[in-house]
Amino acid sequence: MDRKVLLTCVLLCALLRPSWSLAEGVLNCCEGDVLFLLDSSGSVSSYEYSRMLSFLSELLLPFSLGEDQVKVGLLQVGTQPRLEFGFDTYNTQSGLQGALRNTKALRGDTNTEEALKMAKDWVLRPAAAGGARADLPRVLVWLTDGVKPGDVIGPMAELREEGVAVLVVSTGHGNYQVLRQVVTPPVEYHLYFVDIDDMSIITDDLRDAIIEILRAERLQVQDISTNSATLHWRPVLSGLKGYYEIRFGAVLTGGVGEDGVGGPGTSPSTSGSQYQRLTQPTDSSTAKLTGLKPDTTYIATLTPESNEQLLKPLAVTFTTKPEVLSPAVVTVSESGMTSVRVSWGPLQPESVGSYHVEYSALPSGKLHTVTLGRRQNSTLLKNLQPDTTYLVTVSARHTSGKERALSVKACTQEVVPALADLQLTTVGSDSVQVDWKGSVNGLRGYWLTWEGQQGHSGHRSSLYLPSDSLSTRLTHLTPSTRVCVSPVYRTARGEGLCCTAQFHSESLTYGYRS
Repeated sequence: MDRKVLLTCVLLCALLRPSWSLAEGVLNCCEGDVLFLLDSSGSVSSYEYSRMLSFLSELLLPFSLGEDQVKVGLLQVGTQPRLEFGFDTYNTQSGLQGALRNTKALRGDTNTEEALKMAKDWVLRPAAAGGARADLPRVLVWLTDGVKPGDVIGPMAELREEGVAVLVVSTGHGNYQVLRQVVTPPVEYHLYFVDIDDMSIITDDLRDAIIEILRAERLQVQDISTNSATLHWRPVLSGLKGYYEIRFGAVLTGGVGEDGVGGPGTSPSTSGSQYQRLTQPTDSSTAKLTGLKPDTTYIATLTPESNEQLLKPLAVTFTTKPEVLSPAVVTVSESGMTSVRVSWGPLQPESVGSYHVEYSALPSGKLHTVTLGRRQNSTLLKNLQPDTTYLVTVSARHTSGKERALSVKACTQEVVPALADLQLTTVGSDSVQVDWKGSVNGLRGYWLTWEGQQGHSGHRSSLYLPSDSLSTRLTHLTPSTRVCVSPVYRTARGEGLCCTAQFHSESLTYGYRS
């Protein structure tokens, strides 16, 4: 008698409790992973099992499935529990509904404890391969006939401690005192006793309970710049009549109020402060906030307005980026003996009137100035002195009256003349006298290399000589050895000359002269 009264009261509460509207767009509001623990042991008749599957099919049909939506898994309870399909298996309703139609019962014992161990250690663990997604709500819905479920209080408590919301549907034979201990509070919204033929009467209420847990009440801010930002939210009003109201303004000194304004699901007060207001249609999910000030903390509030649903406002705080006045960076490229290219950024034609480039040789050279338009971000400085360090300053005059300048050192390349003359004189059968002409200002030395030609043994050799050396003798050369001499300067080598040694019975002099 007590059980009948309890069942009647629970069913009456379910019928009277307010329900979310099931308009199609509402169920685009959710993001999370739902695992159904389905009792398919021998105590569940084939008829009862088919009714449970039909119930799941109706329950899940309105949900949007996918990576940024809801993911569903099914874990069956039998002697050897089995994961029928995991969270990554079905991303479409057609696939999910087909899988539910083709699911077969396991039969055997009701090994709920082992099934819960699988759920805890694998399926609902974010770090596990194929497990639940990290940082998203996780829900376990247990459908049972209540017959000998085993010791479930401890394992269910461990799941709840790890953040899993537990909901239970019993088809009338379960122990109320046990089941009320395993569900996540509030019990009246998360525990359902229903006859197997009347499961459809709790479909909306159970779905609403899942929605309440999975509802993605997040207002995000992206593309933050110095003067703008973009709000992103889930289109919870899609398919409904209404609009989104957005209010945003700078946070007063002292930051967010003591009442916690700024978190999801809260609405900041705008009284006493200036704010901007805009509205977006129900199918919108983004809005660009403009006219912001640099390096300023703002609070934005999104309020879904609809006569068909009562939805909580969302709020978020963000800080715009500090103002970056051009030039923020100056670089040097294409360095030559008499020219260098100077570039700068960022390009800000909307706020810069003109750019001025000043340059002079260090330490005390003549100052030169070039004026450039606001859309130009580089220039080639010409007629410079070789091997000279210049101080280059790029300044911008902004339309606001501000000025900003940035300096950099630029170096021209050294003049590196080529070798003018090279002569080889054979001495004996395997030696040559090497002579050349140099003695140019800035010369540091000479680099000699010689190597035997193909068909002759030998290896490549090299020799460095100081700048006052104009000749040397090479010995133990193979026939047709190629000898090269290059002038070496402070920063680079100049173009060298090469000759091939030819050995004859008499000494010969030969060479290359430019």
